[in-house]
Amino acid sequence: MLRSYAITDIGQKRQLNQDFIYLSETPIGNLPNVFIVADGMGGHNAGDYASRYAVEVMVEEIGASFEKNPVRILGKAIEKANTRIRERAHEVAAYSGMGTTVVAATCMGRYLEVANVGDSRLYVIGHNTIRQITTDHSLVEEMVRKGGIDRKSARNHPDKNIITRAVGAEDDIDVDHFSVEMQENDLVLLCSDGLTNMIEDEEICRILTNQGSLKDKAEKLVEAANQNGGKDNISVIIIEPLADEVEDD
Repeated sequence: MLRSYAITDIGQKRQLNQDFIYLSETPIGNLPNVFIVADGMGGHNAGDYASRYAVEVMVEEIGASFEKNPVRILGKAIEKANTRIRERAHEVAAYSGMGTTVVAATCMGRYLEVANVGDSRLYVIGHNTIRQITTDHSLVEEMVRKGGIDRKSARNHPDKNIITRAVGAEDDIDVDHFSVEMQENDLVLLCSDGLTNMIEDEEICRILTNQGSLKDKAEKLVEAANQNGGKDNISVIIIEPLADEVEDD
């Protein structure tokens, strides 16, 4: 039986929460469950509109899809959200230039299917281990990959908030896909960069592998991010995909 918990927080510095989160433990269309974190960008309230609208379009598209392949379902949903955000930005001057990150996942038995655009992340946390599954689409991440800077310097780089891919940024969108086999007791974390810019992966792992309910763990992540400055909105979805699973003899 799958279990999950989601929380979003405005943080300590922002006037508006431009993150939007969605979870359904029950089927949407041909997907058995759906989890999405979107982190919007744009002036005034365009960012919060972009993240919310992207998720609404995705959920609608997933529900209406005749596809069976989860990769195609998630990919087409993000592509549709991209098209609709582009159209809306042309129609309403206040929404010009808006966009959003999206990280989305569905658990198919022991397998996790993931789609990602931007720098919101998905991690898998096992026995005292944490693995970042998604790759940030950001200027600083590209610099790290090319050997220009090291991972430690990247955390405090002045350009770390510049993303290279977003839903709504271009007419054509390139979506990354990942497939992960889950192990017993694994946890899945979807989050916005308001969490990962404030606390290190090791701290995230420590909080998630400690005792407590999913709600306790999610609240502790948000609390830790806020204690470290809370410079951005903080969004967290924690999933326990194989909760209560009993192995056959």
